[in-house]
Amino acid sequence: MKAYNIIVLAKQVPDTRNVGKDAMKADGTINRAVLPAIFNPEDLNALEQALRIKDKFPGSTVKILTMGPGRAADIIREGLFRGADGGILLTDRAFAGSDTLATSYALGQALKKMGNIDIIIAGRQAIDGDTAQVGPQVAEKLGMLQITYVEEVIELKDKKITVKRRLENGVETVRCPLPLVMTVNGTAPDCRARNAKRLMQYKHAKTVTELQKENEDYTHMYNDRPDLNIPEWTVNDIETDPSQLGLTGSPTKVKTVENVVLHAKDSKVISALDEEIETMMIELIESHTIG
Repeated sequence: MKAYNIIVLAKQVPDTRNVGKDAMKADGTINRAVLPAIFNPEDLNALEQALRIKDKFPGSTVKILTMGPGRAADIIREGLFRGADGGILLTDRAFAGSDTLATSYALGQALKKMGNIDIIIAGRQAIDGDTAQVGPQVAEKLGMLQITYVEEVIELKDKKITVKRRLENGVETVRCPLPLVMTVNGTAPDCRARNAKRLMQYKHAKTVTELQKENEDYTHMYNDRPDLNIPEWTVNDIETDPSQLGLTGSPTKVKTVENVVLHAKDSKVISALDEEIETMMIELIESHTIG
């Protein structure tokens, strides 16, 4: 039975439920330091699809590729706790301020270095941008086939994958040869919970930068347990054109972000009496709410 090499593109995103007045910097980029960071929800759906393939095909590997600041290593640890085999943190000041075009370029270059990939899986979109562009752009830059809006992997056989796509007005069943990039909807099954044994196994997994900041000495553990090392790649570790990175390579400019708070108006409670219902209907008609 064939084993598959699967890469999950995941992103650490600011929790958009807590957007405040300081959420944006003066240069129009998100001030991530003041917002709680979470695993992008639809990327968790993507991780679950990858882990299901791994379950069905012994010997398959699932690795996470994420781009962000040092704290984004939390995403890789979270993936390890749930069943992933490892991951790579793509981090460098040169990537700061990237829009979808610059992000997909950097990810694409990293994926080229990783090589020998059968399936790349990502969430449909990230909640901090809602563009749904990075997955398709990565596929375009790598010259790979792509399937978007995936809800379920139905079959994987003879180097072909069959999936169910969830569209606005129905579903589609699509078959595509490997290798490919696919993006997964939030309507796909939720990601499995953390595994207690894996949590204990990988709770000390760190990047080199994190190790340098540790107060306790875990050096001996990392010499004996290479699986606890989370690789960090910088701009020097992948072949890139500097003009396509970060703010320089990002044609998209965000002018402002507003925190919109919806306030409920006065409410009125009525009983099931015909008289009260009739009175309410008259009021709604007179205010042109209905009728």
